Amino acid sequence: MTPAIQHSPVAQVVTALGAPAFRQYICHACGYIYDEAEGDPDSGLAAGTRFEDIPEDWACPLCGVTKSDFEPYSAPSLDELRARMGDATPVAVRGGTPGVVIVGGGRAGWQMAEALRALDAALPITLVSACAADVYDKPLLSVAMARHMDLDRLVKETGAQAAQRLNVRLLAHTDAVRICPDTRSLRTTRGTLRFERLVLAHGAQAALPPTLPASMCWRINHLGAYRKLRAALGETAKDVVIVGAGLIGSELANDLALGGHRITLLDVMPEPLARWQAERAGTQLLNAWKDLPIRFIGNVQVASVEGVGERYRITTACGQRFPADQVVAAAGLATPPRLAQSAGLAWDQGIAVQPQDLATSDPRIHALGDCISVNGQTSRFIEPIGRQARTIAAAICGAAAVPYEVRAAMVRVKTTSHPLTLH
Repeated sequence: MTPAIQHSPVAQVVTALGAPAFRQYICHACGYIYDEAEGDPDSGLAAGTRFEDIPEDWACPLCGVTKSDFEPYSAPSLDELRARMGDATPVAVRGGTPGVVIVGGGRAGWQMAEALRALDAALPITLVSACAADVYDKPLLSVAMARHMDLDRLVKETGAQAAQRLNVRLLAHTDAVRICPDTRSLRTTRGTLRFERLVLAHGAQAALPPTLPASMCWRINHLGAYRKLRAALGETAKDVVIVGAGLIGSELANDLALGGHRITLLDVMPEPLARWQAERAGTQLLNAWKDLPIRFIGNVQVASVEGVGERYRITTACGQRFPADQVVAAAGLATPPRLAQSAGLAWDQGIAVQPQDLATSDPRIHALGDCISVNGQTSRFIEPIGRQARTIAAAICGAAAVPYEVRAAMVRVKTTSHPLTLH
């Protein structure tokens, strides 16, 4: 769900010499865009690598599917979507209806908007976002420091640009407060919106254990928080304690250490990535980290965090103490329940949805992405989002049903010192 991005100097030189313009290719599974001008440095593909020259065993850096799952891509404009539909009558109901309201301006929200637009170029769509709703690849936050990435270049399309391209009404910096199912309305901090269908795509939040005060630790789950953390770290080496050595905690530890910071990584389990113990993922990481300033301490539980001057002191239940300039909580994700509770929606580790159309217990309210659960199983990875969006779009627009299928996820661990592909 990303448009053409700025080309590197390599692209400009090659194009100036008369070579074919660089192209983009989209991953059908997760929506990642491979740009020939940028390449995929983490996988050894230099800027300027043509798609046809990529080895067949290359995998999508975000979701792990193969090269065969990509096809040429250019961000469709509204006119192009209308042209694709030709003279066909839109399948969604008209007659001055309020249309679809989407809550969430991340990947799930924008892929939902584009999936709806692919079926109906005239459907009224409103997207409500607590942030600016800029389009970017969130997984790149885990490698941004090691790759010396300009944070401004992470944004591939501003929320305003995406809204204009897809003819979506965007209410940025707006919080969804309450769902009123009887009146089919959503209360927000900018007024009340009526809806014909509501789609919840607000994601999950970084979990915060009770011993970690919100005012004393970072939770890195979006670009805005990451920008502030980078600013707080500054240009000199800092002592950073990361609580939680799962996927996010391990990736952040690797990236910040490569950026020159001293990392203490704490976890209740005896090794990192304990979920993948059978694949010896933690052992592989610890071996790869031997020459990095990363100290992993397992089998510990944080008991308290307190401020000591301009720094912090973390104390474990067993009495160990660790000083830190910054503290990061990476103890998993939790779906905020407030909106679902306000509408009385069924809950099972997240907003419970049925696989045939991803409808909640209220048939006019659907949900996708990090905030949902299917048969009690949460959906925390990128790959399913595109398929979920197509399932909901088909149900809303009256197209042929596209039931959602739960599949075992392939996980790319972006620890650049030792990248892993896990199941």
